[in-house]
Amino acid sequence: MIKFKNVTKVYEDGTEAIKGINLTIPKGKLVALIGPSGCGKTTTMKMINKLISPSSGTILINGKDTSQTDEVELRRNIGYVIQRIGLLPHMTIEENISLIPRLKGWKKEQYEGRVDELLNLVGLEPKVYRKRYPLELSGGQQQRVGVIRALAAEPPIILMDEPFSALDPISREQLQDELKSIQNTIHKTIVFVTHDIDEALKIADEIAVMRDGEIEQIATPSELLSQPANEFVRAFIGEDRLNARQTQMQVIDMMEDNTNYVHYEESEYTLIPYDATVQEAARVLLETGKPYLMVIKDGKKTGSVTARGILRAVASEGKKEARSV
Repeated sequence: MIKFKNVTKVYEDGTEAIKGINLTIPKGKLVALIGPSGCGKTTTMKMINKLISPSSGTILINGKDTSQTDEVELRRNIGYVIQRIGLLPHMTIEENISLIPRLKGWKKEQYEGRVDELLNLVGLEPKVYRKRYPLELSGGQQQRVGVIRALAAEPPIILMDEPFSALDPISREQLQDELKSIQNTIHKTIVFVTHDIDEALKIADEIAVMRDGEIEQIATPSELLSQPANEFVRAFIGEDRLNARQTQMQVIDMMEDNTNYVHYEESEYTLIPYDATVQEAARVLLETGKPYLMVIKDGKKTGSVTARGILRAVASEGKKEARSV
């Protein structure tokens, strides 16, 4: 868990970049920091690995004050992915990916196996790509390597600073999908900076909307779309997205009114907010392979929805859209 307690950042020129924020980033969740340029999202992220030092307040990682932690050791245990990729051009792909494991003293057979495992994870055949150099890869392939390099030493925390923003739309969407798939497998604590609200809504477990060094709202994507905290958040999300959300069926609209769910085994279901759309629910079911969704409202289980019911609802909505075209 990462915790910001009354953290500020004032630069030497007097610029007040961060104004006493309080933020908790839960273990194993992907939290997106989003907001207009200059809102403080990148500064917030860089304070986690001490690339920027806070002016006041405390940042805790698993209860330990980062100001009391050696910055080299801290950074070796935090993966970092940037927009410019940052691969070392004179090193092969294998050498780039294995850099931190080698610095941490891993044995050759350990890091070579890890390189192959990670290349396979993002669809890059190890025998083909291991000995290539970064300039022999496309931009999308380089960024894939940048992502898995951050995973190589199995860090508990990964920071991602607008990692996909320089890519073409197709590569960007593919990498977003791959990141979600990877996260469903590894469950790392990921802090993801982006200026793209659609990207944040797609990949994040929680979203922190920032403005002028302050946090306007922290919420799940479903909560953000259904209950924007103020006019700024509403405007940042956009009326088109909010209106589209309001016309979609939500899981609570089709929740089964019974108590059978109390007998379900935890391995049979996954949790979903009551205001999630059926499309979002279908995506969760496909990703998890579970037969049931447990509907959560106000932190409590209120009922269940079956995979069959969700898929029927998606098919029904699809037919309605087709008839209206």
